[in-house]
Amino acid sequence: MITGDITLGHYLALSGFLFIIGLAGVLLRRSLLIIMMSLELLLNAANLALVAVGRFQGLPDTQVAVFFVITVAAAEVALGLAILVAIFRVKKTTAIDRMANLRF
Repeated sequence: MITGDITLGHYLALSGFLFIIGLAGVLLRRSLLIIMMSLELLLNAANLALVAVGRFQGLPDTQVAVFFVITVAAAEVALGLAILVAIFRVKKTTAIDRMANLRF
């Protein structure tokens, strides 16, 4: 069994890995719902890095900043899903390439 402490590098590597997955989802997927989920993954990766750095530096202010980022992300999801439902009712699809013309 491998023993050892989890260092800041481990947290930052995990955060970078999550960020890369989220970025790939935004760039490669065509469904608006998957793109929104990937954006949330990007925000969570940034939050993880911010909390990890704050924890290892002894700064509690970073956790307050992450709380506000999570609040804004929740509002973004609610607004984004409302817009997605409105577009789906008209266009009958969530594919980005079919939404090039968003006139109703």
